[in-house]
This record gives sequence, structure tokens and C-alpha cells, in this order.
Amino acid sequence: MFSLRAFCFLLGVGLGIHGFALAESLYSYTDEQGVLHISNLPTDPRYRLLPPGTLSKKFGRRWSPSPSHFRSEIEIASSLYDIPKALVKAVIKVESDFDPYAISTKGAMGLMQLMPDTAIAMSVNDVYNPRENILGGTRYLRHLMNRFEEDLALTLAAYHAGETRVSIYGTIPPIPQTHDYVDQVLYYYQYYLGED
Repeated sequence: MFSLRAFCFLLGVGLGIHGFALAESLYSYTDEQGVLHISNLPTDPRYRLLPPGTLSKKFGRRWSPSPSHFRSEIEIASSLYDIPKALVKAVIKVESDFDPYAISTKGAMGLMQLMPDTAIAMSVNDVYNPRENILGGTRYLRHLMNRFEEDLALTLAAYHAGETRVSIYGTIPPIPQTHDYVDQVLYYYQYYLGED
């Protein structure tokens, strides 16, 4: 069992070497003596899942991500679902700014900000696992591209506002945030096309 001091040291070493070392769920509880226990393998019924980002906030660590951290995951998803790498990057940039533990106020989670129902539909078991999240989000983009006949603007609008709204209006819904979202993703799509 780690002490908090030992855990902080290991966390600091891991983050210092790799930039990002915690891709799995962590659990914690405080015992009767006030000792904080943290584990990725909860063996005691008192363990409770730590909300994503808790350790970063608690210990003052700042994740400074970039597309290069997820290059292989993006390449695999792009190839598997025939979605341009630049588009996957652009969606991740606008959705989470490459923070794998991002959570929106509406409950969307991870790099591609998957809602719980979407994550389930796209066979994502761990939304905070970059590989699973990127595969699931890209699979969803492919589903939307098929549904909206490869219309990129409608696909992005549906990713943001939902398929039903786009189907009802037959165009980008009259929601300012959705229009802004589509514009931002298209901007970064062009930007990342220049890098690929």
C-alpha cells in the first residue's frame, strides 16, 4: 500500500519522464487514522473512484498535450474508419484541447467528448482511455458521415448538437454554439491538413 508521500513522488517521476502516466482509473479512501490510500486496483470496499483530473488539481500538475501524444491512436482510428487524421485531430482539439480527462458540463467525457450513451453505442468501455475514446469518437464520425452523405458541415453539426436536430432542420441547427463549433473544427481541420 502506497503512502501519499510515496505516491506523490512516483506520480512526479512518472509525469516528469513521460508527460502523462495515468491513463487508468484510480480509487481512493481515507482510513480511520486519516491516511489517504490511492490505488488502481481497489481491494477494499471503502475505495471510491477518483473523478478524472483530481490528482492533477490536488498536486498542481498541468497536462500540456498535443496531437503527437496520440499519434498512433489517431492514425489507427483514421485508417480503420476512413476519416482524415486532420479531422480527428481537429475534433479532439476543439472538444477537449487534447485533455484525455476532460469533462463537459453536460457530461461529455475524454478526448473526443463522448456522451455516455454515445460511448456505449460505439463500444467504448473506458472513456478516459485515449485509444478507446479516439476509436469510439472516430467510429461515431464515420457513422455521421454515412448518415449525412459525407457532408462535413452536417456531420460536425450532428457531432455537436445531435443527429436528430440536424435531421429536423436539414442543415446546421440555428444554435450559435453549434455554428461556432463547426467553424472552429473546420479551421483546425485546415490547419492540421498542412501538418500531415
